Amino acid sequence: MVGDYKHLNNYIKEYAPNHSFVDIGCMWGVNGAFAFYAEEVGATKVKGVDVFGPTPEFTNEKSVRNSSVEFILGDACSADTIKKVGVVDVVFCAGVLYHHPSPYDLLVALRQMCNKTLILRTSTIPEVNGLPNAAVYFPMLSEKDRALWNLKSLGVGKQVGITDGFEPDQGYGNWFWGLTPSCLISLVETAGFKVINQATEAFVQTLVCSTVSPPFYHTIPDPIEALNFGREISEKGIAKPA
Repeated sequence: MVGDYKHLNNYIKEYAPNHSFVDIGCMWGVNGAFAFYAEEVGATKVKGVDVFGPTPEFTNEKSVRNSSVEFILGDACSADTIKKVGVVDVVFCAGVLYHHPSPYDLLVALRQMCNKTLILRTSTIPEVNGLPNAAVYFPMLSEKDRALWNLKSLGVGKQVGITDGFEPDQGYGNWFWGLTPSCLISLVETAGFKVINQATEAFVQTLVCSTVSPPFYHTIPDPIEALNFGREISEKGIAKPA
């Protein structure tokens, strides 16, 4: 992902002190560095989550610092992982959203964990003139179409799923979605966050969000409610094939 990661510590320093903190996607390329920094600046309880690790670098740094950062191996969308994280004041997630095939589901999971503030950084694509909330799904694009999204000229190394096409064995390593900033913000707001700060870099957005009541939430009715709902729809004749 292009842009400058250095300013992220400024957000952590502003929002983490005296608050609980979790870094979702804490290992790749940083080995828990943001979680350690949150602890350093005064976060009260710090956790880190990733689908691999802990890395030797993380383990060594934790020992050197005599750190209490807790590492959780798990998928952020998993109910088990959400339970292990619990509800924390500050959720930090950088370089993850575009690697997930279902970004809305990931944002909903982050909302379940977040009590107060979300710090979200993700790769984006430019706005499409006349088409707000546009997005591009990278897997299965032709080589010619993928070339448009190859950021090699900006210094980005291999983009799994773009450089050489979709690689199923790489799982979340693939780049799945190119979200425009407008699409990103709409997803974030639908998941139950309000954007309070937006920083734009080349092909990158960093958002600081507060939690609000999610405008959309669907629960499966119990069997009796489901039967009654089915009868009501049938009686009204409103379910017709499109």
